[in-house]
Formats: sequence, C-alpha cells, structure tokens
Amino acid sequence: MDISDIDSAAFFTARRPRLQRIAYRMLGSLAEAEDVVQDAWLRWHGANRDAVLNPEAFLVRTVTRLCLDVLKSSRIRREEYIGPWLPEPFIDPADETGDDITLPLMLAMERLSPLERAAFLLHDVFDMEFDEVAEAIGREPAACRQLASRARAHVAQARPRFPVAQERQNDIAAAFFAASRSGDLAQLRQLLSNDVVFYGDGGGKRPALVNPIFGRDKVLRLLQAFNRKGGWNAPQVLREASIDGLPGRITLEGDDLPQTTALQIDDGRITAIYVVRNPDKLGRLERATPQAR
Repeated sequence: MDISDIDSAAFFTARRPRLQRIAYRMLGSLAEAEDVVQDAWLRWHGANRDAVLNPEAFLVRTVTRLCLDVLKSSRIRREEYIGPWLPEPFIDPADETGDDITLPLMLAMERLSPLERAAFLLHDVFDMEFDEVAEAIGREPAACRQLASRARAHVAQARPRFPVAQERQNDIAAAFFAASRSGDLAQLRQLLSNDVVFYGDGGGKRPALVNPIFGRDKVLRLLQAFNRKGGWNAPQVLREASIDGLPGRITLEGDDLPQTTALQIDDGRITAIYVVRNPDKLGRLERATPQAR
C-alpha cells in the first residue's frame, strides 16, 4: 500500500484507536499508552514512505516495540509501588472495548514476561497471524507460538469459570452498592463468594489498603468499618460504568477526588472488588466529570 504525504496523517488517525488499545493492554496505563502512540506518530511522520512496504504492520511493530521498552522500566517501578497495583481504569465507551480483556486478565498478564504478553495480545486478542506477531516483536513465528501458548496457560485462571450474563452482573453490582451504603451485612454476605478478595490502590498518595484483604468475613468487616465511618454513605455516585469490562461505579469521595470501584463476578457471586484511589490514575475522570470539582 502506497501512502502519500497528504494521506499519511489520515492513515495514522484512522488507526490510532487500535494502536491505543494495543498500547493500553500492554502497559495498563492510559498515560503511557498515549505517550507511546504519540512517539509512534513521530516515527511514522519521519519514516521513508518508499521503505515502508506494509504501513499497518509498521505501526503495530513500532507501538509494540515501544511498549516493550516501557515495560522494562515499569516493572521496577511496580516492584516499588506502595500497596496493590491496579491498572489505570479504562471506562468502556458504550460498554464496548473491541476485545474481551477484563481487569482480572490484565492483572494476570502482569505475571507474564513482556514478550509473552505481546505475543498473547497480538495473536489471541488482536487476531494477528503469528507471522505478523513475529515481525512485530522480532522473533521467529515458532517462538511466538510458544510465547503465546505459555501466556495462555498462565492467564487461564483469570477467565471466569461460570460466566454471568451482563444484565445479571449489573443487577448484582447494583445490589452490592446498595447494601454497602445501607450497611446490610446479611445481603452483602449473600453477594460475596467465600474467597472474595478486596484490592485498594492508593499508590501511597491517598489512604488505601497496603495489602489485599482475602476472605468473605474479613471483607465484610472492612465494608462494615467503611459504613461506620460514613465511607460508603458520603461519596456521591457520579455514574455507573463498565470499568475494564467489569460492572462498577465512579464516585466522588470526601476528599473531593474521584474513585472507581469494579466488581469481578463469577457463578453469581462477587469474587473480587477493585478500588482505585491513586489520583495519578484518575486525572481523566476529573476532567470528564466537571461536577467533581
């Protein structure tokens, strides 16, 4: 495909959403994904058009390799992160992301090597052939098959064992948030699985959990403590939202900053609660919800 200088900007703009999704799924950070895509644009703008035989592949390869570079440094930062690390919340437009990656799966991918993550995402999520994956990450197709296979085995447990229809998930989420606000522990006990986990990401910048809370009884005590302190009554609910594929809420907290809460649901019970409070990950929510200021 020949891309003239006149058409190059339009060509890139049309592919920016897909490149943005690839970068975000690789990195778990919208800010870093935007930086990567912007860097890819600069490289695309300065590329020799005559030397670019496949413009689409060139852009995917550029974004993927930039992401691999970022992952090398981000692993060190995440090892030093205060408390549980959660991805920057992505609020799904119209509940559609174009892929089936959910927050639990993104966390599972954190345990993969950068190359495993790239091979898995490009092939299993973005439907690229292994020849194309090999070109993108600089490995042989056979090696890419092995990388994707290992990744698939590692993340298998992040898939729900007994998926629940979206409408039913929304009903369970609504019941959970209502019971949390009212302090209805009996209802909460019915909604939570025995092995539910509560994650709170404050990044050391807002009060949050230093470690995840495991088990229904411990999570119930935590929710009860929130209720007694007014933690679930005071926040203003800004909107219901699909957060990285999970039903959730965006709230305005007592410190006048937003917070997201997403629920993982399997077999009709809540198996994980993900709360993001780190302001570095919520700046887009503040800009998108002017009433929060």
